[in-house]
Amino acid sequence: MTAKTRTPEPPGHLSRDAAAWFRSVVDDYEMEPHHVRLLALAATAWDRAEEARSHIAVHGTTYTDRFGQPKARPEVAIERDSRIGFARLLRELGLESAPAGAPRPPGLKR
Repeated sequence: MTAKTRTPEPPGHLSRDAAAWFRSVVDDYEMEPHHVRLLALAATAWDRAEEARSHIAVHGTTYTDRFGQPKARPEVAIERDSRIGFARLLRELGLESAPAGAPRPPGLKR
């Protein structure tokens, strides 16, 4: 953020952990307004994955349908999709880290 603007606050719907992460990233990096929006989406995706993971921990990964067949719980897909979204948003923001020499696609233009 530039000196003229105030530090953005995390969205109110974020968990304590996600809000703390949001603040730490905003404090450590100079971000344009569109980056802050992407960061908020990443924090929301993290929360969504954690929420689904908590539900899976209680209820398991499958249930039995009316025909007696095992089916994946919807939370499994929610967790997977949220993790993928989080990882992609980190990459888009340039916040991901990889070991030196790891095979990676070309970097994103910033």
